[in-house]
Amino acid sequence: MTRYTSAHTTSETAANTGAPPAHAGSRTATSTRPAQSARKPRLRSRAAVLGAAALALSLPLTACSSSSAPDGEGKGPADGPSSSATGSAYSPGPTASVAPAAYRHALTKALGPLDSALRAVDAAHDGGPLNRALDAAAARADTAARALQATATPDDALAGNGQLASSLNALAQDLRSSRGSGGRCAASPRVALGAARSPQSVKLAGHALTALGYDATLRLPRTERAGHRRLANGSFVHDGSRDGLGRLTIKNGTGTDAVMTLTRGTRTAFSVYVRSGSEATVGSVNSGSYAVYFTTGEDWNGAKSSFTRECRFEKFDDRATFRTVRVAGGTQYTVLTFSLNKVIGGNARTSAVPPGDFPS
Repeated sequence: MTRYTSAHTTSETAANTGAPPAHAGSRTATSTRPAQSARKPRLRSRAAVLGAAALALSLPLTACSSSSAPDGEGKGPADGPSSSATGSAYSPGPTASVAPAAYRHALTKALGPLDSALRAVDAAHDGGPLNRALDAAAARADTAARALQATATPDDALAGNGQLASSLNALAQDLRSSRGSGGRCAASPRVALGAARSPQSVKLAGHALTALGYDATLRLPRTERAGHRRLANGSFVHDGSRDGLGRLTIKNGTGTDAVMTLTRGTRTAFSVYVRSGSEATVGSVNSGSYAVYFTTGEDWNGAKSSFTRECRFEKFDDRATFRTVRVAGGTQYTVLTFSLNKVIGGNARTSAVPPGDFPS
């Protein structure tokens, strides 16, 4: 079982103290051929035969003259449309393209409310006002994305419009997820939003459409980079009255900085900052029994007395007891050492503590 190493007392201690461990398609027209002439009755006389022959000779001439007649004249016997031997198919003209002006209007209508909401995020104060502004902007981003997806778009803007709609969907999700919890162990929403990819995607898609003549400019809210705030090793986050003889050494073998806090009753005796891979010693610890807490993480937020990333809050199950005893020839006092790195076989048990219950 993996536990934190035991706290131990030195020989200076008067008694052994059990200190707690750490850690669309086209239409087709059918070709119409001229109607076939009805079969002529058999002629009974030679004159009739000759007349028929003369009539037959005139027909090709008529047909020939009709083919060269101007439009609207010389149509076939059925007075229908003339056609070639192979027939011809009807193809409609090209579909009218979306007017750029109409698309610009739709773009402004979709993005205007979102731009206003993003400006409100930019101006909001941390806490509740910022969270409410983030929620409102997320709803506007969703609405704008749906509007763009349903907008008729000019051919040259199809790709950019699709990219912008997709980026706005992602932005809505990131705006919601960056909302601050208001708790101690929470990065600023502006830090979370600064680490998201969607704002940059929205910016690139907007620039692409703007370069084509379709203004898609949005003012994205300001963001902040993740901080790496640290105190000097051994710095006191809180220090009460200490006038005893006890001594406490904290060894931090974890990969993150830590703050150890000792309390008596509801009061914090002291809190000391110990950097990763370092140790710190607190002297003049008063005699008494103490509850031992510690928190680890990155980027120390002094206003909330907690780390903002990878933070954990824990408490040792056993208490730390310091005693001062007068003995012949002098005074004995307790010296405790807590090692926060976990080891196999350690006997120091810890329990997670809700952030709100961790002493300031």
